[in-house]
Amino acid sequence: MNERILSDAHQLKKLVREAEAIADESIIAMARLKQAMLAARQNPEVEVHTGQRALMRLTEAESQAMAMSTNLLRVHDELSKVARVHAGGDTGEITVIPNEAITTAAPQAARVNA
Repeated sequence: MNERILSDAHQLKKLVREAEAIADESIIAMARLKQAMLAARQNPEVEVHTGQRALMRLTEAESQAMAMSTNLLRVHDELSKVARVHAGGDTGEITVIPNEAITTAAPQAARVNA
């Protein structure tokens, strides 16, 4: 196999894994933020509706982040197909992404008016 193809394949593998990890970290950070927002709202001195719009917007952002994560899985899947054709001599493990992981659309969050 061409040394350039092998080098490019390794670089792409590293970068796609990095992008997927960052997407996951973003989702984790938003989950922590939501937890903190809800905990703060449980203060007896704070009205129960406080921060509701912010929570709705955060939920929309979480939905968008999940959609981004799903699209990155689709990118990963497509790159895996390209690798099988152009880097077939690579002895690394083949990435198997179940079809249902990349075909199920994330539910659309309700649009919040400003």
